[in-house]
Amino acid sequence: MAAPPFAPILEAARTRLGAAALEARLTQPRSAAELKALAEDRYLSQMSLRIFRAGLKHSLVDAKWPAFEEVFGGFEPRRVRAMSDEALEALLGDRRLIRHWGKLKSVRDNAAAMIKLAEEHGSFGAWLADWPGTNIVELWEALAKCFSQMGGNSGPSFLRMVGKDTFILTYAVTAALKHWGAVDAPPKNRKDRAVVQSCFNTWTAETGRPLCQLSLILAASIE
Repeated sequence: MAAPPFAPILEAARTRLGAAALEARLTQPRSAAELKALAEDRYLSQMSLRIFRAGLKHSLVDAKWPAFEEVFGGFEPRRVRAMSDEALEALLGDRRLIRHWGKLKSVRDNAAAMIKLAEEHGSFGAWLADWPGTNIVELWEALAKCFSQMGGNSGPSFLRMVGKDTFILTYAVTAALKHWGAVDAPPKNRKDRAVVQSCFNTWTAETGRPLCQLSLILAASIE
């Protein structure tokens, strides 16, 4: 299925919100240099924040995050990887935290995974920065495979949080893809995601806009 032209989608979003209001909503991804410069403790913090936000009100989790920064030593990966089982279990008694054992344990597991990737690629930021946006759906798969609790939309949401350019298959985006004839049904598997990736690649070439902006414009075109 060929990608529909993006111009009518953009025009619909501008009609709904106003051109200036739409542009004000759009984010700019970080450059490759900026991604490589970001410290790994910030990547681990943001990944963990995404994991704890899943299924909960974001403001609730965000209000507790200073306590998480404290108990995990600023999320320095080697320090977190070295935490003992006893130290992790003790966190279940800290009322300042969200005391979910699977998510607490994921922080240590993900610290180890991040260190491994950093050793293979020079830094975790370099691994992200060097991944081509033309195949971002495979980066989602790699995150889900390498890291704990990073399946579904958690991987793309984490990428958006740290500034790696990506689209996100939110309800609004998938509804817009169907509305504009880019897909027949919401993407459910690797083949479906490859079709969506192809559409975004076409739209990037057509408009010169990053994936994150195309994603937000799609959502704004229908709601």
